[in-house]
Amino acid sequence: MIRYLIVDDEHIAHDIIKGYCDLVPNMQLMKNCYDALEAFEYLNQNEVDLIFLDLNMPVLKGFEFLKTLQNPPKVIVTTAYNEFALEGYEYNISDYLLKPFGFERFLKAINKAIGSVSQKAVSSESNILANRIFVQSNKKHIQLETENILYIEATGNYTKIITTTETITIREKFSSFLEQLPKNEFAQVHKSFAVAPKHIKSIEGNIIFITNYKIPIGKIYKFNIVQLLK
Repeated sequence: MIRYLIVDDEHIAHDIIKGYCDLVPNMQLMKNCYDALEAFEYLNQNEVDLIFLDLNMPVLKGFEFLKTLQNPPKVIVTTAYNEFALEGYEYNISDYLLKPFGFERFLKAINKAIGSVSQKAVSSESNILANRIFVQSNKKHIQLETENILYIEATGNYTKIITTTETITIREKFSSFLEQLPKNEFAQVHKSFAVAPKHIKSIEGNIIFITNYKIPIGKIYKFNIVQLLK
């Protein structure tokens, strides 16, 4: 279970974030905090895995609040001000959401943060969630287990995701989607293809065989194949 805190002085922001989190499995709201001091007091006695943090709050600003935490959890900034984005990454935040943000952009931030949170989480539910990712296809949000992805293929501004049971096409660039996948579980083998090595059946010349699929190997990516064969 991913335990999270919302720190924002606007009630509507709490409603939006809570509503989005309710659509994501294994997310548990621990407390609604309407200023940083309230959050500071709560964290002195409790632990969370993730904070949704507004920046422009009364008394104590968001980044000033982060400076007070000795071992801060993962943080997703939610703000209407984009001029603080660069400063935010100096605090090792997971993502920077500019209000108003939609559900799809919110899911990308969750995917980024959860991978890091799961490294510290000890429950099996957290580990399972870290191996899942949400994608949007035909106005639907689909949850995939990354271990079932055979390979992905670039098709212009779209990406095809070939799994053990289906093929899903999403409106997202190949490079952007590849960044969301666990780096140790996928290898790019061509400018338009990345594969899950554990699903490789065989490699013959410049072709990778995965079940009944044939994936080409690009010249500049042959080193990646050599690494797989070690």
